[in-house]
Amino acid sequence: MPTTPTPPGLFDHRMAVFGTDEEFLGAAVPFLTEGLRAPGEPAPVAITTPARLALLGDAFGDTVTRVTHTDWYTGSAPNAIAQGAGYLARNAGAGGRVHLLMEPDWAGRAGSSARESAEWIRYESLANLLFAPLATTALCVYDTRIARPEVIERARRAHPGTAAYEDPHRLTAALDAVPLPPAPVDARALGLDGVAGWVGDRGLGASDAELFAGAVREAADALGLGDDAEARVWGGAPACVAELTAPGRLGDPLAGFVPPAGGPGPERGQGLWFARQVCAYVDVRDAAGAPVTTIRLQYGR
Repeated sequence: MPTTPTPPGLFDHRMAVFGTDEEFLGAAVPFLTEGLRAPGEPAPVAITTPARLALLGDAFGDTVTRVTHTDWYTGSAPNAIAQGAGYLARNAGAGGRVHLLMEPDWAGRAGSSARESAEWIRYESLANLLFAPLATTALCVYDTRIARPEVIERARRAHPGTAAYEDPHRLTAALDAVPLPPAPVDARALGLDGVAGWVGDRGLGASDAELFAGAVREAADALGLGDDAEARVWGGAPACVAELTAPGRLGDPLAGFVPPAGGPGPERGQGLWFARQVCAYVDVRDAAGAPVTTIRLQYGR
């Protein structure tokens, strides 16, 4: 059954778990009907698999906007944040009012590895902070036939109204407590101006190399590093990696997740937002017992 709604006027972030098509409809139909009846709202939106969209088409016809999840979730979890923010800005009612039924691609990228799944749970958790000012109502659906039990258990920690819910700051801190694999012994230190050429020599095309080098520079700026900063680099296309370390702490779990005022971008000068939009992974770690932050960027998967 779906979790209970939060009070009106707040971001309402619900979760439903199902194991059959009938159970899916039992959660989805009341939710979408609620959206159709909500005053001042556009048509509710369902983002899920083609098979489940067909079920909803039989139930609602064209009254519900239907989007395949592979059309919505076209890249990383930060890309999905940009997609959602852009959609709300263009299409939601006053104050962000719209009902969204959402299902990440657990049979595809979102469920492809433990690391990838953790990034999507981070997105689910941070949504409670990112969209807090909006009156959007979201129902995240989880199919036990596809999503692994550990994914569903973590997802409960990201959704208010479940007994397992955790504050997003605590949940993201737990995700960030997992240490990164050590850099390989052949990692090389390079100035920022040398990153594009180095990854180009390792198989990235010219445009991708420039995007990655731009992301590294934006991360360096976020850490307060100057043009003389160095990055450690390793790997090969598409999974080229760069790592930056600097004194101090970012201290903000939303760093790089908040859409810039000028639009979802990405554009140079947007700091970690740009880096997260163009890279497959951007990991931020604070050193234990020392005011030092490391940012590791991986361009492709």
